[in-house]
Formats: sequence, structure tokens, C-alpha cells
Amino acid sequence: MLLQQLVNGLMLGAIYMLVAVAFTIAIGVLNFLNFSLPGLFMLGGMLAFGMMKLGWPWFLAFAGALFVAALVSLIVERFAYRPMQGSDPEVPLVSSLGFLVLLENLMLIRYGSDQQPFPALMPDMNLRIGEVVIGIAQLVSLGISVALVAWLSWFLAATNAGRRIRTVAESRETALLMGIDIRSLVPALFVASALLAALGGILFAVNYQQVSPFMGEGIGFKGVAAMIVGGMGSIWGAVVGGLLIGLAEVLSISMLGADVVNITVYGLLLLILIVRPQGLMGRPATREKL
Repeated sequence: MLLQQLVNGLMLGAIYMLVAVAFTIAIGVLNFLNFSLPGLFMLGGMLAFGMMKLGWPWFLAFAGALFVAALVSLIVERFAYRPMQGSDPEVPLVSSLGFLVLLENLMLIRYGSDQQPFPALMPDMNLRIGEVVIGIAQLVSLGISVALVAWLSWFLAATNAGRRIRTVAESRETALLMGIDIRSLVPALFVASALLAALGGILFAVNYQQVSPFMGEGIGFKGVAAMIVGGMGSIWGAVVGGLLIGLAEVLSISMLGADVVNITVYGLLLLILIVRPQGLMGRPATREKL
């Protein structure tokens, strides 16, 4: 049923949305494509699974996973970004990719390469609207994702801290002249993007009840695709891009089969780049800032 697939696509798109927004924070302010974010996505889901397996309550396991992801992100900032700021942009990108490989292999050593079943946190309850079935866990995840992105957009637009972030995004030199403490702001941005990615990993695990050391790779590429489709540097563009990528994936699986899903998703990305290179919500001739 088409309407059911549309609902499923929106629910999956909510996960891509969080990852795309995490990438948007990194590249929109720091001009840094942080490839450790897929690893932090995976870390959120895997650590929540591991802590719950040890007997932790789910809320403590989730909080612990987010805390560890934030710490790892600070390590990435310290060793992959800060020393490389004066070098070519490709150098910190490759360094962050090294952290992705490191995190994947640490989880591989601890839990093995097989997918692990994530425990169900909610009763198997569904909301039925006519013939459309919506899982309660999916609905909660969508609500959390949209609410969090809406709050982040408000924070960037209406608070002093948000204005400082937007100033840094527009011009780091201007921000320094205005007395903005960039050295303390940059780690905070790394933590914020890490929390979004790790939360996406947790919500993915809760919705699809499985985790693996390599769960972040495909999600990470699609998060980047969503960011580009929506418009690089645009928070709400990342939201639109994430939802579109989720819809394209689910509809292609339903209508054409799983073998062509990547052709459909990245074909959509290519089409957007040809028709509107700045993305759906980007500004022509310049990268839109937060």
C-alpha cells in the first residue's frame, strides 16, 4: 500500500534527518566534513545495547552511550581537527575517517561482526489509521527528531550563543574581532553534532531492534546525501533531505526491490545536483550558513 510505504519512509527519514543535521553543524560552521559521525552513530546504538546487556536500565544505558559519544567527539576534535586547521581541508577529513575505522574495529573486537538483537523497549503497540499502521516506537522517534531539530533551529536564531555560532559560520575572522571565544565554541559544536548522531543510532536501534559495528556506514553516506540534497549548511534543508532520502529508499524497495535501492537514492542525489546544484533549500552561488 502506497500510503503505508510513505509513512515508513518518513519514519526512516527521521533517522537520516538527525545524521544530516549533525553533518550540517560540522560543515556549516567548521567547514569540516566529519567522517567520524557515522562511527558515533554506531557507537550510540552499540553502547546502548552493550550496557543494557550488562543489566543497566534503558535510560541509563542511553545516557551512558550519549556521554561516551560526546567524549569520543572531543577526542576527535583534539586530535583530528585542532592540529590540522592550518593544513589542507582533506587532512582532517582523512583523520576523522581514521576514527571511524577505529571505532568500528573496537566494536568488532568486542561484539563480533554479526548483527545483534536489540531488546524491545515498548510493547508491540501500533496506531492504526484506516489501513495505515504506525509503530509507537517509530512515532516517538519521529516526534523526538522533529522536536530536537526545531529547538536547535530556534536556538541558533534566537539566542546569543546561537548568534555567536552563526557569526563563526559566516566569518571566523569577524568572530575573532568581535571577541568570540572560538576555542571553546568549537568543542561544543563537536559535542552537539556527536549527540545528534549518537541519538540517531539509539533511535535506529530501538526502531529496527538490531545493531552491528558497521551500522553507521550506510547511514552516514545517506546522511551526507540528505545534507547535499537539502542544501549544505541549511538545518531545515537537512530535514527535507533526510525525509526525501528515507522516502526514496522505502519506495524503491517496495516498487523495484532492495537491489536497486542505492541506485535510486544516489540517483536522486545526482539529479538534484544537476537540476539545482545548491540543493533544494540552498542559496545560489554560495553555501547557506546556519
